[in-house]
Amino acid sequence: MRKLILASQSPRRKELLEKCGIPFETEPADIDETLSAEGTLEEQIRILSRRKAEAVLKLHPEAVVLGSDTIVAVNGEILGKPVDEAEAADMLRKLAGNTHQVITGVCLISRQREYTDVSVSDVTFAPMSDKEIAEYISTGECMDKAGAYGIQGYGGKYITHIKGDFYAIMGLPLNLVYEEMKNINEY
Repeated sequence: MRKLILASQSPRRKELLEKCGIPFETEPADIDETLSAEGTLEEQIRILSRRKAEAVLKLHPEAVVLGSDTIVAVNGEILGKPVDEAEAADMLRKLAGNTHQVITGVCLISRQREYTDVSVSDVTFAPMSDKEIAEYISTGECMDKAGAYGIQGYGGKYITHIKGDFYAIMGLPLNLVYEEMKNINEY
């Protein structure tokens, strides 16, 4: 079995990958994570995931490297991680009562092969009052997450509907990764 390296420091991706039962190590990719302005958001996130994986593969050419990235977009606007509570509140107001997309790119790469894919999920938020937004922000959960919410935590109570991969919304499409790892390592 070939060594798998997760090119991420995300605690959620680590937790999700552990659910697959695949042993791995972590080494965050040291790259500029700015998206290019060319192509669709799906193409941009796929490229960023590949750039992360390629950067770590250069350091560990014997390994299989998993790169991934997730963005939240509402009406074509990318919502990154909020820098402060005011920005988190602004993001949550944009999401409240609307459907947005969560786009997660994944790249599994080795010297012998490369697999890239992207998962797009639609997430619908219930309307939120200013009081609910303030209460959610006070949990601290939204400050380190794209779009200022975590579907797996307190933020889940505001989600009315999802269409797509729940785990990709959290940050890693487990089935895509598991199936491709079976192809690589014959699990």
